[in-house]
Amino acid sequence: MKKYNFFVVILLATIASSCGNKAKDNSSLFSFDTKQLKEQFSPDESTVLAISNVKNKTIDSIIYYANDRKIASVKGNQTTTLTFAAEKLGYQNLKALVYFEGEFVETTHRVELISNIKPVLRNYTLVNTYPHDVKAYTQGLEFHRDTLFEGTGNGAGNGTGLKGISSLRKTDYKTGKVYQQFDYPEAVFGEGITILNNKIYQLSWRNLTGFIYDANTLKQIKTFPYSKQIEGWGLCNDGQNLYQSDGTEKIYTLNPETLQLEGSINVYSGANKIKSVNELEWIDGKIYGNIYQKDAIAIINPTNGAVEGVINLSDLKKKVTQHPDLDVLNGIAYNPKTKTLFVTGKNWDKMFEIRVEE
Repeated sequence: MKKYNFFVVILLATIASSCGNKAKDNSSLFSFDTKQLKEQFSPDESTVLAISNVKNKTIDSIIYYANDRKIASVKGNQTTTLTFAAEKLGYQNLKALVYFEGEFVETTHRVELISNIKPVLRNYTLVNTYPHDVKAYTQGLEFHRDTLFEGTGNGAGNGTGLKGISSLRKTDYKTGKVYQQFDYPEAVFGEGITILNNKIYQLSWRNLTGFIYDANTLKQIKTFPYSKQIEGWGLCNDGQNLYQSDGTEKIYTLNPETLQLEGSINVYSGANKIKSVNELEWIDGKIYGNIYQKDAIAIINPTNGAVEGVINLSDLKKKVTQHPDLDVLNGIAYNPKTKTLFVTGKNWDKMFEIRVEE
């Protein structure tokens, strides 16, 4: 029989004994008073935050938080009011630290902030029709110094396989001619683009890598890793920050210098999350976003995520040549000189210039 060191036996017995004693659990003493809380609120509402004290403990103070931001510190079991006007849409994570009888307990709750804006259907006028490369699986589209830049993917139209080569292009939008092009290896699935400070930023779909190019030469400046495990879909910028979509209802703020994600909004129309936000364009303080497989553009408030308008472009798809690889509307480029939008789709043989009515 194997002999064990006496002190080891004593140590193991001590550990076993301590594991058998349950730590004091005070988590059930306090909770948010749900009589004061609905499941959903809108930005024009407010609510009272109160703590239920089921065991009538003597509470010294409470610190209330919303989304990890301290909103109030109160004495005793006092309440506080939370207003939602300045909050971003989506789930609001509530937390309270309750200090009592020389101890403290953390309790949490969650409510959802939904949009109270009814999106306006924005009409448009067709201004011009131009040729477009029918083999271009358009992912990103943007004007820069009168030149139309286009980023393409190498999808067959359903994202399940490779077909062709992803690229970054300079094009003559009037003729559809590509006069400069950078091709990716097949392993890289190219996604959205945007141009800031004469640098082209382009995403990849599932490679977790972004690319930066010189807008004059298309020479690659650097690559960068995503700071979060997300897919890359669309990109735009407001002149200072980049905005990135990932195929969900989220649009992230991306710092163009550090290339770190610094925040996000959730896109809502009423009580509905709008998922599959794809190609993005910044126009007059709003984010215009293609909604994948919807042949429509949502006009999004970049502060809180509310959809304020919708442009239905389903009629345009009927104007392009119908073929087996024809896919959805994707690609928004704003020309500030003409104040018109240029839109196309994946494997469309036409690009359309439209003027959105106020």
